[in-house]
Amino acid sequence: MKQIAVFGYNRLSFEAISRLDKEFYRIVVIDHDPVKAALARENGFETANIDFRSDDDLRLAGVGGHIDTLFCFFDTDSENVFLTLSARALDPNLNIVAIVDSPESAEKLIAAGANKIIDPYEICGRKIHDMLKRPDITEIFDHTVFGRHDLHLAEVAIPEHSFLENMHASQLELRSQYNLLLIGIVNKKVSDRLHFVGEEIDRRLNVGDILVILGPSREIRAFKQDVENEYCHVGPK
Repeated sequence: MKQIAVFGYNRLSFEAISRLDKEFYRIVVIDHDPVKAALARENGFETANIDFRSDDDLRLAGVGGHIDTLFCFFDTDSENVFLTLSARALDPNLNIVAIVDSPESAEKLIAAGANKIIDPYEICGRKIHDMLKRPDITEIFDHTVFGRHDLHLAEVAIPEHSFLENMHASQLELRSQYNLLLIGIVNKKVSDRLHFVGEEIDRRLNVGDILVILGPSREIRAFKQDVENEYCHVGPK
């Protein structure tokens, strides 16, 4: 089980760690604000009361020991930079993910040793762009991907005499019938290239094509079983 230490409890860190499967991750939340620490405990998270400015306290929390990943989610960039510097000095191999409030601080966090920078403003900007350019794709991701951690990629080949033959990709309606997302199609007769559904062409399905889908394993199994049953119907009646 991987060990994660989350420094700073706020809306962003709550959303991030709520998406982690607790069967695979042991999470401890650390915040120097006792009110926020108490709120984390009320929400079911393990907490620790340490001073992140103290190397000894960081070691007690497992930094430099059993902690695999550290999230720096304090509200101020200066605190995240300080924590990143201290944690990196204690563990050269630690995976450090830091949030940035000001774009100018991103370089400082990278220089301090952060492996990954999260810029919420950049994410929001991309989200708005996607909403304007591809609202249908964005809506699908909101309903099938975000908020789920039990997601898997799978390939489903279209067999001979399949009801899927000659159907267009847009007719599958995987979202409504299976809560699945069609990522793309591989036309094995032509090449092994994956054609993403985000491309402009609404592709016609052929026997031998491979559908690359994303979703919960139970829904994937149900779709595969239906594809193997030539009498099953998928798509508009």
